[in-house]
Amino acid sequence: MTVSSGNVPKITIEAIVQRIFAFRQITPLDRRLLKSAMLAEKGLDEKDHSHINRVCQGIRNGLILVVE
Repeated sequence: MTVSSGNVPKITIEAIVQRIFAFRQITPLDRRLLKSAMLAEKGLDEKDHSHINRVCQGIRNGLILVVE
């Protein structure tokens, strides 16, 4: 699934998640992109759901820092 909202560039959930894990942090922009994807009309497919769950687990386990 790709995200396009106003002046936010099109990007896949997979690419967002790869970036989050590469830098071991989730930024406000990452959160906004993920939120836009989750609220999209079509919804998420199983693959996207899995990626988002990985991020949530990474945050809970301390592998990903939440940046404000």
